[in-house]
Amino acid sequence: MNGLLDIAPAEAVAETVADSCSLDHYLAQPDHTMDARIAAAREKLGTDVVLLGHHYQRDEVIRFADFTGDSYKLSKVASETDAKYMLFCGVHFMAETADVLARPWQQVILPDLNAGCSMADMAEIGQVEDCWDSLEGVGLTDEAGGGLIPLTYMNSAAAIKAFCGERGGLVCTSSNARGAFEWAFARGSKILFLPDQHLGRNTAFAMGISLSEMVVWDPYQINGGLSPDRLKAAKVILWKGHCSVHQRFLPEHVDRVRREEPGMQVIVHPECRWEVCQKANDVGSTEHIIQAIERAPEGSSFAVGTEIHLVNRLAKRFAPLGKRVITLDDSGCLCTTMYRISPQHLAWALENLVEGKVVNRIKVDDDVKQWARVALDRMLEIRV
Repeated sequence: MNGLLDIAPAEAVAETVADSCSLDHYLAQPDHTMDARIAAAREKLGTDVVLLGHHYQRDEVIRFADFTGDSYKLSKVASETDAKYMLFCGVHFMAETADVLARPWQQVILPDLNAGCSMADMAEIGQVEDCWDSLEGVGLTDEAGGGLIPLTYMNSAAAIKAFCGERGGLVCTSSNARGAFEWAFARGSKILFLPDQHLGRNTAFAMGISLSEMVVWDPYQINGGLSPDRLKAAKVILWKGHCSVHQRFLPEHVDRVRREEPGMQVIVHPECRWEVCQKANDVGSTEHIIQAIERAPEGSSFAVGTEIHLVNRLAKRFAPLGKRVITLDDSGCLCTTMYRISPQHLAWALENLVEGKVVNRIKVDDDVKQWARVALDRMLEIRV
């Protein structure tokens, strides 16, 4: 491949489903050398530990998960489990969320502390506080959040969740973003949405809010790069953040599928650009994508715009059912931070628990946890 928009030759389209979205060309082969050690440690720990695995995890890790899902589903599991230890095969903000929802006697472990999220890092608490001060200065809100409701995507630090909870807002995921927007508009006339501009834009637009009624707040510019009049006219203020994986998908990728694969359905995650979502047949969370393919009749084919591990897994799962699944862009849409959780990290964390040692515990400060829990509880009350 010579670049992002290289078009595969026609003969490549005829490859088998397993090869059409394979990771083999740019990732090491699956590592199963830790399987026996992981299984042995899990057997010794029994019900004391529950493994939570996000859909974007590599196969050789997620195969050991007790529960798999997107961040919304795993948050619900974290709020309901009785396990003493929650071992989260995901990224840092997910483990923080699990700790916020955990009971006092439960502990959350992240196998590799380097598994972060670039999107979450795009909204730092000091920047968000400065933004709020500026919005107060132009009369859009007050300290209590009157008139302006802050919403944060799950992909954010616990401090950002607490910020929203304390000011009358809540957390959302891609599964319940619309419900969160409806909840907010029932309580205020404007929304500040953090940190993913694309999810915010796609959700608001689907609700009938025009692009002209949305603005993007750039934390690296004075007053977000926006005039007071522009801010006052906006119904939705979007933070300038994005998912590094989903932003890679371009309208040209959809055009290529339409040209080379007539009849193939394009389904994408709402973290993708607005232009991509507008061209797609369907837009939805990872759970929505899975369910849409499950419900489709035999012979259906899908080009999916989301993280490659999930796409690859869906391709293998549905091929025997006569359904073809390929990635919307085969140049490598990999969540590199999620990929940091390896079988070696998982085995290490589990074997330490067997020895009575807790490693890589994720613990949110109590003052942050209080308001973050408020924001998350509000989220869990919203119907998907």
